[in-house]
Amino acid sequence: MLATVWGGSFVAIEIGLHYFPPLVFAGLRYAVAGSVVLGYAAVATDRWRPRERDEYLAVGVVGAFVIAGYHGLLYLGELRVSGAVASVVVSLSPVLTAGFAAVLLDERLTVPKGVGFALGIVGVGVVAGLNPTSALSASVLGVGLVLLGIACFALGGVLTRPLRTDFPIATMEGWAMLGGSGLLFVAGRIRGESLAAIRLTPTALASFAYLTLFSGVVAYLLYFHLLDELGPTRLNLVGYLEPVVATLASWAVLDELVGPSTLVGFAAIFAGFAVLNRHVVREVAVSVRGSSARGDESVSEDAATGDGTAWSSSAGPADD
Repeated sequence: MLATVWGGSFVAIEIGLHYFPPLVFAGLRYAVAGSVVLGYAAVATDRWRPRERDEYLAVGVVGAFVIAGYHGLLYLGELRVSGAVASVVVSLSPVLTAGFAAVLLDERLTVPKGVGFALGIVGVGVVAGLNPTSALSASVLGVGLVLLGIACFALGGVLTRPLRTDFPIATMEGWAMLGGSGLLFVAGRIRGESLAAIRLTPTALASFAYLTLFSGVVAYLLYFHLLDELGPTRLNLVGYLEPVVATLASWAVLDELVGPSTLVGFAAIFAGFAVLNRHVVREVAVSVRGSSARGDESVSEDAATGDGTAWSSSAGPADD
């Protein structure tokens, strides 16, 4: 569900950019989403505002890098490349995170980490179609902006690691969204954007509503829940379903298809992630095989007994 909502957001951004200036678009989205998330935090958590120095620092880092830096550059990049292509570049996030952690947190840079990082960068180059004759083309510039954006996202995540606090995640995200939206408005003003340039149409409102309510509020709250259940490394696998959703949505809504080079580049990026997180990929594969085997056993039992309700809500495995 999370991958579906976030994957669709790349297409919603591409559509909305026909009606909104990019930085104003992103700023408005997170001004509304941040207000809703912070309201949720005030009701559902024990603290609705930061108190300690590290908590203010966490809000500042996430607001500046994860909200303003990432989304501002993503929206500017999508002026030049499709949402499907942007989603492939964004899937590089776990690879960049490992690289920043090795440099900034003195985590050991092993050979697998180096190979994984190299594969990821090669994948982005393939997606961009990078060669000496196209170095200044619109698509290469667009991919470059999205790459800088996801680098901001990964850097923000690494910089918050040393800030050990018991600050509720929803509260931190709410304040970060509001702070990040303010930075986006300032950057938009410097760029010459204004609210007067917005063209309100049913399509524009639908795009904004999707990005604000579903991708901004529902998806982030679902993300918080999954973060507690799965941990950040396994949750990173969501990023490799998002390009699939974005590609299908681009085809269904905009009649766009990605080229073979984009698919090859995505395969290289995922290979880089798989090298960096071999144990996670192995655990997921074992889990999927185990679920499939249990499903086959249940089908065999149903066929033998004639009972089609073996996996109903009262059965043990369903409760698991």
